[in-house]
Amino acid sequence: MTYNADHQLIQQLDKTLPPPVEVAQKILAGFDRHYSLFRYVAQRAKSLFESHDWHGIQRVSKERIEYYDIRVRECTHQVNTMLNKTQGLSQEKHGDLTPQQINYWQSIKQAFVRLLTNHQQPECAETFFNSVTCRILHRDYFHNAFLFVRPAIATEYLDSEHQSYRVYYPHIHGIEKCVIKMVADYGMAAPFKNLPYDARQVARRAIGILRQKLTSSGGKRIAPDCQIHVLNTLFFRNKGAYIVGRFINNNIVYPFGIALLHTPANEIELDAFLSTPDDISTLFSFTRAYFLVDMEVPSAYVSFLSSLLPSKPKAELYTAIGLQKQGKTLFYRDFLYHLNNSHDQFDIAPGIKGMVMTVFTLPSYPYVFKLIRDRINKDGMTHEIVMKKYHMVKMHDRVGRMADTWEYSLVALPRKRCSPQLLEELRSQVPNLIEETEDSIVIRHVYIERRMTPLNIFLSQASDEALDNAIKGYGDAIAELAAANIFAGDMLFKNFGVTRLGRVVFYDYDEIQPMREMNFRAIPPAPNEEAEMSNEPWYPVHLNDVFPEEFERFLLGNPRVRAAFMKHHPNLLDYQWWQTRKDRVAAGKIEDIFPYPFSRRLHVSRPELTNQKEL
Repeated sequence: MTYNADHQLIQQLDKTLPPPVEVAQKILAGFDRHYSLFRYVAQRAKSLFESHDWHGIQRVSKERIEYYDIRVRECTHQVNTMLNKTQGLSQEKHGDLTPQQINYWQSIKQAFVRLLTNHQQPECAETFFNSVTCRILHRDYFHNAFLFVRPAIATEYLDSEHQSYRVYYPHIHGIEKCVIKMVADYGMAAPFKNLPYDARQVARRAIGILRQKLTSSGGKRIAPDCQIHVLNTLFFRNKGAYIVGRFINNNIVYPFGIALLHTPANEIELDAFLSTPDDISTLFSFTRAYFLVDMEVPSAYVSFLSSLLPSKPKAELYTAIGLQKQGKTLFYRDFLYHLNNSHDQFDIAPGIKGMVMTVFTLPSYPYVFKLIRDRINKDGMTHEIVMKKYHMVKMHDRVGRMADTWEYSLVALPRKRCSPQLLEELRSQVPNLIEETEDSIVIRHVYIERRMTPLNIFLSQASDEALDNAIKGYGDAIAELAAANIFAGDMLFKNFGVTRLGRVVFYDYDEIQPMREMNFRAIPPAPNEEAEMSNEPWYPVHLNDVFPEEFERFLLGNPRVRAAFMKHHPNLLDYQWWQTRKDRVAAGKIEDIFPYPFSRRLHVSRPELTNQKEL
């Protein structure tokens, strides 16, 4: 639309309303403020890592998650003030929008698009615009013409002026020198213990892996296009920093990551070399906290990561780098696209039905949809408590053992795509959460997370070796959550899932509590035989009391499961082990839980590291 046409349209609108471009500028200013603070936190993470302030990193990571909603609320208030709520454009429904008001909102969107020319984060700004607009308008007015249902600004090649990655040429300088230069270029304000030695270790592993690949493929050892690309900034999370890159040779991309840690003497060293797509996928897993990474052009970072992990949706990559709202936007776009290009039906998810959630899935789509039941069959459990627990997980370090969720409101599903069994389940279990129309089922509130195989189902079908590995992973998950100040509460196998890579992950959050709040006790000896045989305990039980030796009774009835559990995790039945974990948490100890196996580490032969726990 031309400027003159825009101007004529504005003249037709209510003279008390500000020009659309001013509203658009206000919304963009709100986003720019949000993203500048987002980047500031990532920049702080570098100095916090350099000074080994692990509590500081955890604190800013948690605070940053709330930034988006805070900025949206601020901007919504400012725009509402500009619009004057008497115009019928607020969240309250004052009747249908007039044609002039519809044109007004379309003009705001068009003005916003023009403002995004040469903007470095246009896709995130569009999502921010949607968030503000949806808060201002009643949901009956969520017209596609007002929102960015599809992106209006292309993000390809945005980093042409601001390069997102650095390039090194190992066929000229050698891999070892390239690694030293690569690490030095990050400008860490902290000493390295022995960077030349670490670089040599990385080079040896990289060359060994490359030889193996070339031997199997028959390719050239060093091709003319041989080069190393690494993203410009480090990825920070908990006690680690990560270099993320790719090695290119003979037009083949080899993803890699290098983990940096502090030694006990607070010197930095290269701790691990990650060299497979599964390594990188685990690093960017949906079961871990969001990275702190400073990005001027986030779409360029996501494009780079997609070249390393082509099967991982961009929605999950945006989420992994802390832009979870953009992840939600992309997930929903992908979901709508999949619905339009599939014809299977939504159905109840396999597994034992829970007392708190109704769970359904679309077989052709790798996610589950979780709704809080209207009538929760657990004493003292309410909708508010369940939502609080899920928020707790969102804000917490998930240490690779809790699934992240996307939370949505007012999701419309095609009614004809819902199986009769699912419709009956929804109508009987969550009638207050759904609204039926002739064509749609509108869900007022839903959690969406990656689909996994329920552990109880996995164990029932597993070979002895697979069962042994799964039970080891199950116990590791409980132990690592405890180290991160999470007591899982309900530890039945049905509340855990097995991922594509075989990791055991906890996904039932309604009974989680901080370890610091629990009282771990031993069961005292029975005073007599009658007391021991009674169904009632002969000892007082108080709120938050836990008796770990009771776990054996309700977890280990299967002989195969019991044998594997006692082989790997007998300590989980010992109250003293739990009390020790609680004491370490209370003392502020942040444990080392690595997002990679021992085999990827460069210094595992050192005595001080041999007893450290693999993730």
